Amino acid sequence: MSHKILEGKKGIIFGALDNQSIAWKTAEAVKEAGGEFVLTNAPVAFRMGTINDLAEKTGSKIIPADATKMEDLENLIDQSVSHLAGKLDFILHSIGMSVNVRKGRNYTDLNYDWMTKGWDVSSVSFHKLLQTLYQKDAMNPWGSILALSYIAAQRTFPNYNDMADNKAYLESIARSFGYFFGKNKKVRVNTISQSPTLTTAGKGVKGLDGFLSYADQTAPLGNASAEDCAKYSVMMFSDYTKKVTLQNLFHDGGFSNVGVSQEIIDALEKG
Repeated sequence: MSHKILEGKKGIIFGALDNQSIAWKTAEAVKEAGGEFVLTNAPVAFRMGTINDLAEKTGSKIIPADATKMEDLENLIDQSVSHLAGKLDFILHSIGMSVNVRKGRNYTDLNYDWMTKGWDVSSVSFHKLLQTLYQKDAMNPWGSILALSYIAAQRTFPNYNDMADNKAYLESIARSFGYFFGKNKKVRVNTISQSPTLTTAGKGVKGLDGFLSYADQTAPLGNASAEDCAKYSVMMFSDYTKKVTLQNLFHDGGFSNVGVSQEIIDALEKG
């Protein structure tokens, strides 16, 4: 990516854990496109990942924050605006977690305390982030805010469990808060519904290999990789998409509009 379409733009990237993360790939792509940013993740993630390597590679400051805590978000945004010497132009919310998925609880036998925790981390954190940005007037006009979603918000994938509910709620928040952000601040809010992607977080979903293979055989262009998503995010952060808002944008090689592919039919007939 040789064009510096984010030259002069500043923002925050949530959720980079290791070099398999979509947020990690996005940070690299944003840097290549000329953007500057602060990296953030929950304090516990710093013990699990290698975000310091990314910060060094991209010349970025790290500000730890638990996205479920308002005081952490307020501190993060204040420090980011101060460090970057001005209001923000882009935000990536790449946060998702289900304790039920991690612990192998079936959707028909959920632990509701765990469900509430996953909902808070995966979805409500986005509302908390948007509300903090909105009330602090921390975004520049025509800024762009993105969150990552998955088509299980619209269709049933049995092993995606309560994460499907979390993603549906996430997309609703983007539309509902995006209306006010657009009307009153000229800021756009969208979600990207990404192909199943082999990330550290994604590996916790039972049957992910089957998800990946099925989606890849169904999508006319094949699955979109983390690198592909990063480049798409750069476009969404740029001025080329100034009038795109309140959208759930399918970035999945066409999977979302295919009923069944010939490859799947052939495989079933052979079986």
